[in-house]
Amino acid sequence: MPNFHVTTLALCAFAIATPLAAKEVNVYSYREPALIKPLMDGFTEKTGIAVNVAFLKKGMIERLRAEGKRSPADLVFTTDISRLHNVVSAGLTQPVIDASLTENIPAAYRDPENQWFGLTTRARIIYASKERVTKGEVTSYEELADPKWQGRICTRSGTHSYMLALTAAYLHHHGEAQTLTWLKAVKANLARKPQGNDRAQVKAIWAGECDISIGNTYYMGKMLADPEQQAWAGSVSIEFPVFEGAGTHVNVSGMAMTKSAPNRDEALALMTYLASPAAQEIYSSDNYEYPIAPGTQADPLVQSWGSFKADPVNLTTIAKLRSEALRLTELANFDG
Repeated sequence: MPNFHVTTLALCAFAIATPLAAKEVNVYSYREPALIKPLMDGFTEKTGIAVNVAFLKKGMIERLRAEGKRSPADLVFTTDISRLHNVVSAGLTQPVIDASLTENIPAAYRDPENQWFGLTTRARIIYASKERVTKGEVTSYEELADPKWQGRICTRSGTHSYMLALTAAYLHHHGEAQTLTWLKAVKANLARKPQGNDRAQVKAIWAGECDISIGNTYYMGKMLADPEQQAWAGSVSIEFPVFEGAGTHVNVSGMAMTKSAPNRDEALALMTYLASPAAQEIYSSDNYEYPIAPGTQADPLVQSWGSFKADPVNLTTIAKLRSEALRLTELANFDG
């Protein structure tokens, strides 16, 4: 069983640095330490409750299962709806009923059974060459199958969680047959075999290897913050495609309370704090994401990329289609 650093974030080591406070909350997190430390420090300053965060690169479900009722974890933090859904499906979380959570987190971004709660969103958009693509030329995900894009699209692996979520959303809107046809057509339009991460696709546009790519919005902020990647970012514009008759696909970062939660009251206090509009604006700004509480505003840089209407489907619906999306992606031999 791992120990925790008090009010600090540990990458690997979990040795106790100082005696634990009388009131504390323990977090297992897939979110990077630098992104959540300011918020945790703010919560401790406001409430006196210590936050102990163990950063995990993988194996959260396996660890929680192995620890069982002895687990010290009260909350889990992660990105991607599939990860949140998998923790819930594994029976490792508990429902949380609290008015502030339902008031600040729209229904599309929380579990219908109150098992998980979103905190920020990111849109899966099109990065388009400023030189070779006319502004507004890409308006829908369906259009990515148009032969006019043959040899012009770059993307990461179709089996990556971000791509599977998009494919699952396509499946929700269009059904199995049309989704398979779409996957095959998009593959036929690829300029190269799927490879690298979302930023690597923008680099490929900058290098002239392709004209458009599929990626998450926050990577634009990350590229602009990196002097070596600013030229890549400057070579593209952001386009917000939609599903026909719906909206732009989004994914979430979120939280859930563990089934064992030894510090339930303190964990709930942290959840309500993180769901508050002020905390969401800080949290989203740190990673160039979108806050979801009513009345909140994204960081000015993020706002400068443009506005969009998010697909209103509840993300649990998308998560449940992930395995079918993977099957269709493999059937299309998308990465082959």
